[in-house]
Amino acid sequence: MSATEVANRAPLGARTDNFAFWWLVIMAGLVGIMVLIGGVTRLTGSGLSMVEWRPLMGTLPPLTAAEWDRVYQLYVNSPEYGEFNYGMDLAGFKTIFFWEYLHRLWGRLLGVAFVIPFAWMIIRDRVPNGLGGRLFLLMILGGFQGVIGWWMVKSGLTADATVSQYRLATHLGMALVIFALLLWTAFDIRYGRAGFPGGHAGGTLLTVALTILAGALVAGMDAGLLYNHYPMMGNGLVPVEYGEMGMLDAFENPASAQFHHRWIALLAVLAVITLVVKARRQPASRGPATLALVLVCGQFALGIAVLLHGVPVSLGAMHQTGAVLLLGSVIWTVHRMAR
Repeated sequence: MSATEVANRAPLGARTDNFAFWWLVIMAGLVGIMVLIGGVTRLTGSGLSMVEWRPLMGTLPPLTAAEWDRVYQLYVNSPEYGEFNYGMDLAGFKTIFFWEYLHRLWGRLLGVAFVIPFAWMIIRDRVPNGLGGRLFLLMILGGFQGVIGWWMVKSGLTADATVSQYRLATHLGMALVIFALLLWTAFDIRYGRAGFPGGHAGGTLLTVALTILAGALVAGMDAGLLYNHYPMMGNGLVPVEYGEMGMLDAFENPASAQFHHRWIALLAVLAVITLVVKARRQPASRGPATLALVLVCGQFALGIAVLLHGVPVSLGAMHQTGAVLLLGSVIWTVHRMAR
């Protein structure tokens, strides 16, 4: 009997769950690509190139010379043009426009890729048992993420033409929540329900997420352009600027933000290594744990390389992608340990 015949003879519930599992895994992958595109958009300084938000009518890019001139003039009249890109011609504008347009287009494609299969499962009564509410929540969060994205962009359409690091971290944080919920739900379908982990497993997961959010603050303040050596920051392990801004120092002092990202990342490496030691005792979690170990070591080394080379676009984009892959591998490991 062929594999296709076996699949066709499987119980309907099993086939539906298999479809839902792979659909959610693919959705998580698409979210990961979205984070990569967003990272490149940030690294290339493209995020403020589109100064209007048209969620329904903005799917197509400018198709005529007149339309290109219109959006270009909107950008010329924006604060960023005068502050950072004065004199940029239309050809240069098209380059930065591409990345922001692709970022927004990918968000729309994500919405379609989620809503159509979800609607099909509802109509055919094939939503996995007990997961309808969670899938509906994911749909709402996806729409809300678009609003957060525009809220973030608006923070840069002000006189100083600087995107708020708080809003940038919120935007990335919501992407991580959606990514994690997609994967966790997929694993619930494939391996059985697992409650949110506590103890060391839950702490490791939160530490990895916190490391990524600390990186968002670094990106939001261009703090990676400071202290391009490791492990020292100037003449010591702690930068001389540390603590200069009082209670908000961790969030508004670029040197402090980089310091925190360095050391939280090291803590995450140690947490993942100890998690892997425990996970490898269980056959079910041995494979995911090995992947997590490889990724956390590679991500830490890549982070140092990004710093030493002054945050080039290629390495910066790889570092952001590596963060998502690492988070996914830890989620997989923790879920398998819980079963």
